[in-house]
Amino acid sequence: MKFISWNVNGLRACMGKGFLEAFQSLDADFFSLQETKMQPGQLELELPGYRQFWYSAEKKGYSGTAVFTRHEPLSVRYGLGVEELDHEGRLITLEYPDFYLLTCYTPNAQDGLKRLDFRMVWEDALRTYMVRLDAEKPLIYCGDLNVAHQEIDLKNPKQNRGNAGFSDEERGKFSELLAAGFTDSWRFQHPDAVDQYSWWSYRMRAREKNVGWRIDYFVVSDRLRERLVSTDIHQEIFGSDHCPVELVLDL
Repeated sequence: MKFISWNVNGLRACMGKGFLEAFQSLDADFFSLQETKMQPGQLELELPGYRQFWYSAEKKGYSGTAVFTRHEPLSVRYGLGVEELDHEGRLITLEYPDFYLLTCYTPNAQDGLKRLDFRMVWEDALRTYMVRLDAEKPLIYCGDLNVAHQEIDLKNPKQNRGNAGFSDEERGKFSELLAAGFTDSWRFQHPDAVDQYSWWSYRMRAREKNVGWRIDYFVVSDRLRERLVSTDIHQEIFGSDHCPVELVLDL
């Protein structure tokens, strides 16, 4: 099965930058989006053969996630079930007979780490939720996780140490998550690969120079490692400041 995850940085804007062409060419079983920036009814998207699940932020034009899938789920959950965390449309969970799929847009710690406390509460609640699900069946957790885990995951680690997305606290929480029984699938398959990024600033011609960060992931339960077929970062696809990332599993 093929899984795609893409932060589209506003789906309506991305529609004018080749979204449907990319969607069709990637031909995925599951297509997860983050930062849709949409409210219900703002876009009628015709995707024959796909069920659509949307979770919008209460604040207009902000955050939001969606999943388009060819496979009917057993159940769908929106949010973490934690009232203070469930106003921004950040997490959708689809349940299938043999696995869970979680699509996530992790809160950004923001300049000066002014939202780091909220981020830490989110990380702890999410990890608890994932461990509980993983006890039932393996899971696939994807999305814009807003952290570059290792120095190898961004172009300029020394200059960015302590900044949002590369703070010790955020990196530490990602390490905690992996230690709880999960695997960064792309890094597992490409342990030494460099200059492979999924996000570039719109400033300073960063994408042209490939001055980027790898902050979009497929994290899987450790016991799915043996099912990994391939992982990819589609740097050739534009339309957003992020590019799609891919996972193929033998399920």
